[in-house]
Amino acid sequence: MKPLSLLIEILIILGVIIKNIEAEKHNKKQKERNVTTQVSVNEVKRFLSHILERRKLIKVIYQRENALGKKKIQRKLRIRGIQNKDLSKRNKNHLRKQAKKNFTDEGDQLFKMGIKILQQSKSQKQKAEAYVFFAKAANMGNLKAMEKMADALLFGNFGMQNITAAIQLYESLAKEGSYKAQNALGFLSSYGIGMEYNQAKALIYYTFGSAGGSMMSQMILGYRYLSGINVLQNCEVALNHYKKVADYIADKLEKSESIPVEKVRLTEKPENLSSNSEILDWDIYQYYKFLAERGDVQIQVSLGQLHLIGRKGLDQDYYKALYYFLKAAKAGSANAMAFIGKMYLEGNAAAPQNNATAFKYFSMAASKGNAIGLHGLGLLYFYGKGVPVNYAEALKYFQKAAEKGWPNAQFQLGFMYYSGSGVWKDYKLAFKYFYLAHQSGQPLAIYYLAEMYATGTGVLRSCRTAVEKRLKFLKKRRCIQWHFSYGIELPFKDIHLARRLYDMAAQTSPDAHIPVFFALMKLETVHLLQDILFFKFTMCWKWMKLDNTLGPYWDLFVIGLIVAVLIFLLRNRYG
Repeated sequence: MKPLSLLIEILIILGVIIKNIEAEKHNKKQKERNVTTQVSVNEVKRFLSHILERRKLIKVIYQRENALGKKKIQRKLRIRGIQNKDLSKRNKNHLRKQAKKNFTDEGDQLFKMGIKILQQSKSQKQKAEAYVFFAKAANMGNLKAMEKMADALLFGNFGMQNITAAIQLYESLAKEGSYKAQNALGFLSSYGIGMEYNQAKALIYYTFGSAGGSMMSQMILGYRYLSGINVLQNCEVALNHYKKVADYIADKLEKSESIPVEKVRLTEKPENLSSNSEILDWDIYQYYKFLAERGDVQIQVSLGQLHLIGRKGLDQDYYKALYYFLKAAKAGSANAMAFIGKMYLEGNAAAPQNNATAFKYFSMAASKGNAIGLHGLGLLYFYGKGVPVNYAEALKYFQKAAEKGWPNAQFQLGFMYYSGSGVWKDYKLAFKYFYLAHQSGQPLAIYYLAEMYATGTGVLRSCRTAVEKRLKFLKKRRCIQWHFSYGIELPFKDIHLARRLYDMAAQTSPDAHIPVFFALMKLETVHLLQDILFFKFTMCWKWMKLDNTLGPYWDLFVIGLIVAVLIFLLRNRYG
């Protein structure tokens, strides 16, 4: 056992030496990091101070111009009398407009250019260029650009993370009334990230943010009042906050979509098209293109759908969508006919808006008993698009499509009975059809069910059920983000902070338990690996950059050293 213990002692000594070297290197890097951080902080401070000084300058210019304007006006009034008393107002308005134009137009243009580059960017380099424009616009006092820069500093976009500087910028923006800044400060103070942990202060920030129009602040306040987190539990207050968000989303949904965007089930045989995978492999896509060209109608319809809405990594391409739909429609596909009708009804680059053409293709699909085509005809008659408004015809087509299980048709029937459009109001029937549509996930049906439960219309009033429906509606529209959404990019840089955020998420939301469990499992596994001696030992040698000190064959040198030590120990044992 002596040779073994001797070997262990040698390894321990070697480990101590390595740890000392590691500590020295770490201290050196820490000093360099501190210097770099200090430099970046100073740069940001100079940037912030420059913005503040610029604003002060604007105020001084306003004051001087106003003072000069007043003196000129007074002088002219003394000479010309009362007849020129409107001159001061005209001069003031002119000076204000001129000053505002000088200090805002350029900033607005820079911000718009940054947004355009960001929307069209396909690489990190292009995104970085967009933030150069945002920085220049922020320097001109553009509030939206300053919000972008504050977010970049918080999340560390493009290696520029500086939470302290982000907080300073958010605080400056909050004074200007930025609801996004209020919401961000509420999050940071509620978790004690970069600032004092203070739930009372967080509540104030969220309240001001919601008053300014932040949907996220409304969501957070709704959940806090629903669950009684640092406030007295109050379902009615929670319901009110959720209603504001739901009304906002529903209003946009009703205005922007004549036919709600469908996630039509891809029933075609290839698993890769109907699977939940986010990206379709290039070689598989080429294979399906080949099948589509060979006349596979189901593949044609599927590729048309994917290009229509831009799914599975494929770009949204209306020309390709129309191409595949036309090929499938020519072969007799009712679904393809219905989708062509949808394209012409809504209008796009490949299929300009044309109600007559939409009616033609919807009719072709409906004649084959297609639910989408029947629903499309119902919409044309309901809204009077290309045909006179005819609620009786709309009702007939909606009923036929609803009988085939089409959720949008079920919703339309519910809406007709709820609003009394062409029929007598019947809240029981409205509830029935809304409920049927909501089972398939139709978002507006969920919204109206929540309204019925909130007001007690046609059903027994239930605040809790109304809140649950509104939450379901918002989840369907992908509006819900966890309270730690601002810090989602921060935790893995601080494992203890990550644990804290995940634990708090699990405590505040029952729905978060399962994803949080798996996230914590992954986090703890990584942490365990980091604590294993061998892992640390390997990382230490890698960190020492032995390629530079012992050459490219340092690993052979170490193996040889270990073999020599073992031979020496064996000789001593048997010698």
